[in-house]
Order: sequence, then C-alpha cells, then structure tokens
Amino acid sequence: MATTYTPGRTVAHAMVTTQFELDNFRVVRTLGVVRGIVVRSRSIFGTIGAGLQTLVGGNITLLTNLCEKTRQEAFDLMLQHAAELGANAVVCARYDATEIMQGVTEVLAYGTAVVVEPVK
Repeated sequence: MATTYTPGRTVAHAMVTTQFELDNFRVVRTLGVVRGIVVRSRSIFGTIGAGLQTLVGGNITLLTNLCEKTRQEAFDLMLQHAAELGANAVVCARYDATEIMQGVTEVLAYGTAVVVEPVK
C-alpha cells in the first residue's frame, strides 16, 4: 500500500513523537514499523583526539558530535522510510544503539509510520 516515493520527500520533524499519538491529530491509518540504521566507526584521528580529551576531563566533544551526527542520520533515514510508505507522521519513535565490534556502533531509529489528520 505504498505510494510513489519522491526523492528528498520526508516526514516533518514536528510530526514525530515518542508518544502513542500526536496532540490535535487523529490516526486514520497505520502503515507499519519504519527504521533508519547507521553503522559508524571512529577514525583513528577521532580516537586519538577523544583520548586526549579524556585526559582533561569533561565533555568529550569529538565523541558527542559523532554520536549526535549518527543519531540525526538514523532519524532522517527513518523519516524517509516513513515517507516512502506514504506516512505524514511517526509515533512511538525510539533509538537503540549496539556495539557491533570494538569501535563500530549501529544506531537504529524506529517508530510506527501513520497517516494523521487534524482533529476538527
């Protein structure tokens, strides 16, 4: 029951929630689980830089930035997957991360693709 996918088309960030429903909208159709997966490794330079930052203490900005970028990519892929199915919203959005091997991590963003309409 997928619609034609338009490259670059995605679900709006404001139409994604970790809740079971979006305020002021009602679900008219559930399209299924959607996901975005990114597998990322640290570069040797990032590993060395992060190691140096641990000597000083505090926020390890190199790793924080890497994690944020990876989560954003997984999130964006999830929204593209939802748009491919014809969704205009995603409910029950979640993240998961798994270390596949030392220095290699999979980040998964997932949720339920739905079609919603404003409550009248």
